[in-house]
Amino acid sequence: MKFSRRQLIGHSALLGAAATLPMPAWATGNMGGKMGGAVRKGIDQVSGAKIDLHIAEGSFSTGGRSGHAIAVNGTVPGPLIRMKEGEPTLLSVHNMLDVDSSIHWHGLLLPFQFDGVPGISFPGIKPGARFDVPYTPRQSGTYWWHSHSGLQEQAGHYGPIIIDPAGPDPVQYDREHIILLSEFTPMHPHQIMKKLKVAEGYFSMQKTTATDDYALSGEQRRMWGKMRMMPTDIADVSAPTYTYLINGHGPDDGLELPYQPGERVRLRIINGSAMSFFNIRLPGLPMTVVQADGQNVQPVEVDELQIGVAETYDVIVTPTADGAFALAAESMDRSGMAQASLTSQPGRKATFPALRDPPLLTMADMGMNHGENQGDTGHGAHGSQAAKPEDHGNMNHGATASPAPPATDHSGHDMSAMATGEDRAGQDMASMNMDMGGMNMRDTSKLPADVKVGPGIDMVSMNPVDRTGYPGLGLDDVPHRVLNYRMLKSLEMDHNKRAPDREMELHLTGNMERYMWSFDGKKMSAVGDKPIRFGYNERVRVKLVNDTMMAHPIHLHGMFFEVVNGQGHHQPKKHTVIVQPGSSATFDVTTDEPGDWAFHCHLLYHMHAGMMQTVSVAFPGDAA
Repeated sequence: MKFSRRQLIGHSALLGAAATLPMPAWATGNMGGKMGGAVRKGIDQVSGAKIDLHIAEGSFSTGGRSGHAIAVNGTVPGPLIRMKEGEPTLLSVHNMLDVDSSIHWHGLLLPFQFDGVPGISFPGIKPGARFDVPYTPRQSGTYWWHSHSGLQEQAGHYGPIIIDPAGPDPVQYDREHIILLSEFTPMHPHQIMKKLKVAEGYFSMQKTTATDDYALSGEQRRMWGKMRMMPTDIADVSAPTYTYLINGHGPDDGLELPYQPGERVRLRIINGSAMSFFNIRLPGLPMTVVQADGQNVQPVEVDELQIGVAETYDVIVTPTADGAFALAAESMDRSGMAQASLTSQPGRKATFPALRDPPLLTMADMGMNHGENQGDTGHGAHGSQAAKPEDHGNMNHGATASPAPPATDHSGHDMSAMATGEDRAGQDMASMNMDMGGMNMRDTSKLPADVKVGPGIDMVSMNPVDRTGYPGLGLDDVPHRVLNYRMLKSLEMDHNKRAPDREMELHLTGNMERYMWSFDGKKMSAVGDKPIRFGYNERVRVKLVNDTMMAHPIHLHGMFFEVVNGQGHHQPKKHTVIVQPGSSATFDVTTDEPGDWAFHCHLLYHMHAGMMQTVSVAFPGDAA
């Protein structure tokens, strides 16, 4: 690196303040100004030595519903940016809104000042200004881009990225389709945020039935009552508030994806939604997973997979005969479905499965390891109880140096002391005692000293076991093969894997009722935050402990990490990892990308509410 951090930040500020430039005629037409013309559905493609992206407003409609949208180049989703590894291009972003905007290049390796996060790596793009990103890809795969300004992503400011490899692609295919999952709502995102803050259960349409209540023991019913939530409280926002989309098309649009019998069809699945996990299946057609988060993995055949917000999976399907297959993307809470027909004949539509019964949270999701189905047998779920997983968080798979000291593990504390109601902040917790078998769900005295205790924490996971073998809520008892993280193996072996230099533990914390979300009890704020600091080229093992009852997709900007899943030198590289409710997940990261990077939950309203921090990697020769 020839420039200091200060010089780079200064250069990015100059770029962000670029003078207003004349726009092409199409860009200043109907899409200009508040609630401009109609936004087109679907995905155009842009490529070449210079790529122009114009951000503007308009109105979007699907399924008889219309509302405000932020579109790029006139479409929702915005255009597919297609590049080739090693070939330079200039990404030129024009902001035609009357507010600041930005684009984050999700999963791309590039200098931090071009990463596109206002307040962390650059000042944002002012109204009427242009921001240029000179970029030469040093990777290949399926990625995506989206706004990191306010809540613009919810309104349509996102799109796909494909980087073709410089050499032969190890994944052979005859045809490809992008499957970009998202949501549409006519409700303004700031209204959604306001309603979540006033009453977090405002959008929950699914309640427990008399049958559900009967299935719970009296003690379990009392437990849920004390938690001030229900076991159906799975998604903060869902249908009917949301219409679920594939490539901008709602279920009523009848989206068709063509194929010819015998073709190997590559589906590049991107979860570009703001808040929704999806369960993906094509009934009658197996999927072979070949890539996760843009990184090639050893092929593994499954019948269904759950994709968290911001994750990507590439799969190969090979339909051998004429027909139509239902590509069903069911929301995790099973309130709605995004749909497309993979069809060999134009106009031939598939028959879609009905929505399945909503899943229920269990004691395992409270962080109570009572022998419930925590993981899998190594082959995905097949309708039988899976084995209790082994916690890989402190295992050194294939390391060549001495292992780092073990991370703090709270699962071994004396459980008899957990119902004392003691709290370091002096709060009287006795009235909120969540005792069940000696477990106090609000006993914060067992948290590490650097976790900030206060009203932002209303639950503490008592036994946060590793659940990387868990296929996802509602998928642990289905009668077919379901993907989980332990099934992922990197395609290439890493012969130079280093043991961690050190370990750290971060807690995912929140207060569901007050809609407060944080890391270690600390919300991201505009000023005064202390970043998470790493030395250059440091090898760190990070254990994430989820003290909440929601799954969080945690995304690290600027670097790939390796999920510690028991695969040793074949640990899969990812940029986003789902941490299941009441559980832990561990990753190893080599911090070889200097600069300031965002680290956050990719549930948009969780990030907006404070579950975000800055990761600061020292430049070579600098102190961490």
